Amino acid sequence: MSTATVTLEDVERARDLLEGVARRTPLEGSRSISERVGGQVRFKCENLQRTGSFKIRGAYVRIANLTPAERANGVVAASAGNHAQGVALAASLLESKSTVFMPEGAPLPKVAATEAYGAHVRFAGHTVDEALIAARAFATDTGATFIHPFDHPDVIAGQGTVGLEILEQCPEVRTIVVSVGGGGLLAGLAAAVKAVRPDVRVIGVQAAGAAAYPPSMAAGKPVQLAGMATMADGIAVGQPGDLPFDLITRLVDEIRVVSEESLSKAMLALLERAKLVVEPAGAAAVAAVMDDARAFDAPVVALLSGGNIDPLLMMRMIRHGLVSAGRFLALRLRIPDRPGALAKLLSELGEADANVMDIEHLWTRPSLAFGEVEVALQLETRGIAHAETLISRLRAAGYQPEPTSF
Repeated sequence: MSTATVTLEDVERARDLLEGVARRTPLEGSRSISERVGGQVRFKCENLQRTGSFKIRGAYVRIANLTPAERANGVVAASAGNHAQGVALAASLLESKSTVFMPEGAPLPKVAATEAYGAHVRFAGHTVDEALIAARAFATDTGATFIHPFDHPDVIAGQGTVGLEILEQCPEVRTIVVSVGGGGLLAGLAAAVKAVRPDVRVIGVQAAGAAAYPPSMAAGKPVQLAGMATMADGIAVGQPGDLPFDLITRLVDEIRVVSEESLSKAMLALLERAKLVVEPAGAAAVAAVMDDARAFDAPVVALLSGGNIDPLLMMRMIRHGLVSAGRFLALRLRIPDRPGALAKLLSELGEADANVMDIEHLWTRPSLAFGEVEVALQLETRGIAHAETLISRLRAAGYQPEPTSF
């Protein structure tokens, strides 16, 4: 366990270093989610930060605190994308060369952006943890300084400057909700916020498929997950850092876990209602609030930690979010094999205000009776309640619809 710590004074010094480097990102309100909570909900938009996430804060502070000789030897990092971009830009601003190890399959826009900021990108392993091993070996071999994504006091202090901004922008805040991977952001924010306002509840949120903090907290020490599976690559970290873990166990009020469906719904809500593009990891805080709105004392600030998302992934996430929200409905049902039967079904769907996106007419199913055909439908609805009403209406009309997956 780490014996180091991060204090309010550390975060304040980091804020001075970041003057003119990191943007003071806005707080945006959300009427729809505020109505769910029964009080004001605002978003801290680090998705609008330089490099598209909060990571520039910690990376710049860490590299700025190196000696001139250390900066001359270069820096190395490992990341799925956001820390990579933060290190690349910070190193460029501080005139230090940077090498970044990324997992195989890292999102292409993040790879391209990292290279555009001046880093040399190398690939190693299939997870951030495997890339970390390669980056540490590179540091040993070359003398480059390893810039850890979350387990270093300077990095944590830099990330903690977000907390100071939130207190200044929303002094009446009662709850702050933050996504968690390795824990640097949550630890730094908690260190700053709790020192100034110990009454503010600070809540961390992890994706269910990469939730390392609950078992680690139960064990009383950081433990390694056996495996991870989540769309939220930005918080897919298999083991908490020692220093973040210590700070989080002492300062954070609660860790919550959200599903992939909740992440998709949150991303869709942010895009549709707030007009904010947020990656899955960045939407975790909002997902937690949407899952259990009445559990959060308002005013609530949910931190949108990043907005770097592959457009192809965004297309899949939007579709997944629409399905999760009941806006897309897939059905199979049987109709008589005679003229007008399909037209009658489509008329019934039209009267129910369902939009047909795709339709397939199947005659060759072995389970079909003589004189029957099966129809597979993909429909657009107004939500779960409308979808349930539609199914009930079809049953009342004599059909036997069976919901299927997309």
